Amino acid sequence: MMRSRKVKEGYQRAPNRSLLRSLGVTDREMDLPFIGIANAWNDIVPGHVHLRMLATKVREGITAAGGVPFEFGVIGICDGIAMGHEGMRYSLPSRENIADSIELMVESHALDGIVLLGTCDKIVPGMLMAAARCNVPAIAVTGGPMLPGFLEGRNLSLIDVFEGVGRVAAGTMSADDLHALECAAMPGCGSCQGLYTANTMACMTEAMGMSLPGCAAAPAVDAAKLRIARMSGERAVGLVREGRLPRTIITRESLQNAIRVDMALGGSTNTVLHLMAIASEADVDLSLESFRKIGEEVPHICNMQPSGPHSMLDLYRSGGIPAVLHELAGYLEDAPTVSGRSILEIAREARPWKGGIIRPVKDPVNPAGGLRILFGSLAPGGAVIKSAAVAKEMWTHTGPARVFDGEDAAMKAILSRQIREGDVIVIRNEGPAGAPGMPEMLSPTSAIVGLGYRSVALVTDGRFSGGTRGPCIGHVTPEAAVGGPIGLVREGDRIAIDLHARTLDLLVDPKELERRREEWKPPQKTLRGVLARYAEMVGQADRGAVLRKEK
Repeated sequence: MMRSRKVKEGYQRAPNRSLLRSLGVTDREMDLPFIGIANAWNDIVPGHVHLRMLATKVREGITAAGGVPFEFGVIGICDGIAMGHEGMRYSLPSRENIADSIELMVESHALDGIVLLGTCDKIVPGMLMAAARCNVPAIAVTGGPMLPGFLEGRNLSLIDVFEGVGRVAAGTMSADDLHALECAAMPGCGSCQGLYTANTMACMTEAMGMSLPGCAAAPAVDAAKLRIARMSGERAVGLVREGRLPRTIITRESLQNAIRVDMALGGSTNTVLHLMAIASEADVDLSLESFRKIGEEVPHICNMQPSGPHSMLDLYRSGGIPAVLHELAGYLEDAPTVSGRSILEIAREARPWKGGIIRPVKDPVNPAGGLRILFGSLAPGGAVIKSAAVAKEMWTHTGPARVFDGEDAAMKAILSRQIREGDVIVIRNEGPAGAPGMPEMLSPTSAIVGLGYRSVALVTDGRFSGGTRGPCIGHVTPEAAVGGPIGLVREGDRIAIDLHARTLDLLVDPKELERRREEWKPPQKTLRGVLARYAEMVGQADRGAVLRKEK
């Protein structure tokens, strides 16, 4: 039974139908499935500026398959533009707003199905959260990566510009050269070129079966993306007629498949937050232990930016996610997908393209997955690092803590060369509740690389952009604002990192820590609006930083 019948059948619904007729809906269309298109188009986010064109193809597909399309807007924040200032505190909270807004539109208008059209970091996770929450037939269309920039014989991405800031501060790049880099790095529409959060989440969406095969890696400007959008519109109607619901696709098995692909690619640390948030909406029990266990089993087989040289365009030309699934077939659990084929069917039918960047599992880039979950006295609830992007000589490191209450103070110290080789920078009070909003810290991590530091680590209760590389540990739980050990660290304390053992420890006597805890007081911030509500309700990073009713 179509959900939309509750707004369009019977004499009591004459007023409802009258309003629908004012939109141009015909008598024949009243009997067809009503399909929503949640479109995150705007013209301030490069990953979204082209979504109007894709929405047109989605509409064509819905209509051709016998549905009626209704398009509505969804907000979208560009993390790159929001980076490095107060705006970044609003990025993670926007994920909840996106999920809420789609739920409001789907439920109030009794839509039969939904096409989720978005590209960037928090938009796609928020959309998938809404799909799992509403549990009406849904399919995602991710907008695709941007083509690489190009300057003086080499390909570029946004991270080159961020790291250029540090090089200017170090005196190894001129301001004019940075300007030339800035103008060349981002040549058009699409998500930033490497395996950063937006593209990682697109890959996770396809791996968990919520988008059509080939969707994640197809570039924003490639005609393949137009065809996928058209087919996704058609498939949305098919999902309604089949009664295929998101919670039959977003399952423990499919989420674990997504984690396997994440480990194989060496994706963004933000996927840990987002996959757990999606799992929460789907009532699937997913924890850091799942990431830890899978990370020990699945090898890292694609050396993607920022840890390696390859862009999403290279992955696309190597066969995309279907080719990755083919190589990982022995690790995958079979699960249904929105295409109507199972994930193992897709894996078996795909073939990695000769000369591509996907390594055999028997000859991986690294024998273990690209992300690692760390536990220890500094992170009793866990922490996350992109181990694929860490030089082997920094997999074990012990150094003195350089403690900063917030990103701004740390950034000033880094750019003024107050940091010494061997230091462990601690940036705290940047967690989900403490910041609030758990901002990404691509500016300080890129400055460290740009300045040429080779043995400096960074530890925070905030998070990192998918473009971060180096020994940068985020999501430290519990965060400082709720009394976590990271709030007790003092200047000069020794911190020990061991990625082999997956540990993160504060080398301070427990009795001394208890004494400090008795003196500790939570930081006080004056908040209003969205951030005030978010800080009051948000949970910890080890459960996806989702909103909850009780502390």
